[in-house]
Amino acid sequence: MEDRRDRLRALGELLRRLRKRVGLTGKELAQRAQVAQPTVSRIETGRLLPTPETVERLVDALGLDGDERAELDALLARLRDEVSRLKGGLAGREAANAARLRAARRVVSFQSAMIPALLQTPEYARLALAIGRDVDEEDAAKAAAVRLNAQAVLFEADREFAFLLTEGAVRTWPGSPALMVAQIDRLAQVSTMPHVRLGVVPWAVEAPAFPLHGFTIYDGGASVVESLTGDLTMTQAHEIAAHEETFELFGNAAVYGDEMRDLLWQIAQDMRNLAAHTR
Repeated sequence: MEDRRDRLRALGELLRRLRKRVGLTGKELAQRAQVAQPTVSRIETGRLLPTPETVERLVDALGLDGDERAELDALLARLRDEVSRLKGGLAGREAANAARLRAARRVVSFQSAMIPALLQTPEYARLALAIGRDVDEEDAAKAAAVRLNAQAVLFEADREFAFLLTEGAVRTWPGSPALMVAQIDRLAQVSTMPHVRLGVVPWAVEAPAFPLHGFTIYDGGASVVESLTGDLTMTQAHEIAAHEETFELFGNAAVYGDEMRDLLWQIAQDMRNLAAHTR
């Protein structure tokens, strides 16, 4: 509890300092950000845990530069995790992830065991959130809906996305191999979008490192590792650097474009054959 209070105070102090630096009163900032003035006051005094959407409005209104934004992002990453915990359940966790996505302009994701949430089909998403877990069905359904709605950012051309998957991630099927045919088709379609770079590391290529876990890097300032019980958010420079180095290593071993789509087609055919034998 004390850590959360410290983070709230730190966020409030930072926002207040930035507001004064640009010469705005609390009322003027509230008007520019279209946020209620009491909300600004309570955030600045550390008495309110703001939603990520509210914080992003304030950030945009302040017109922060790169260094200031990086400082704030480190605090936001921890606060978003707190928002997820306070809301509780899978749906709350997905809502926090969706807010993080909306705030990011560049998203870099490496996954060694599953399809990234942004690229999942509805059926895959539902199983990814529920299979093998003791979860409330209603909560899982709401979480899946939030996850799918968050995918809208993928179609915003002013954002940049880079995805790396191992072939093992593409071949790992939840539920049945049949659903993977649609999932693989989704990957192939997304790979043709000009602001999306998608690569797959084939099994036939020697792994450049042990892929101990997947991760997603947001604007180079926070890297999130998904676990069964929650998301681990890393913001230290050496942590981000290690993940970026891993991404580059696997990126150099991956195939892209038509070669990648040919590999996906082969995997999809294997899934069709497997489905025919498991009926």
